[in-house]
Amino acid sequence: DIIGQVLKQNHLDGKLYENRVIQSWAEVLGQTINNYTDKLYFKDGTLFVTLSSSVLRHELFLEREKIKSSLNNYVQSNIIKNIIFQ
Repeated sequence: DIIGQVLKQNHLDGKLYENRVIQSWAEVLGQTINNYTDKLYFKDGTLFVTLSSSVLRHELFLEREKIKSSLNNYVQSNIIKNIIFQ
């Protein structure tokens, strides 16, 4: 709890949650999707996901709200505001 308070006071908790989301991508979405994932990064509350499969990109685009909710629930923070699949 103390570490969490210090991080929040120094505005470092956002970066911590962003890192947790990126690390949890494979666990939440599965290894198959992770195999097609080339790059993950955050910018201004948006998670950018670069995928090597256009078919998978389209399928994940259709499910982006569910994915956003699952990832936010997993890290116990509302850190993801939007997801863009590239």
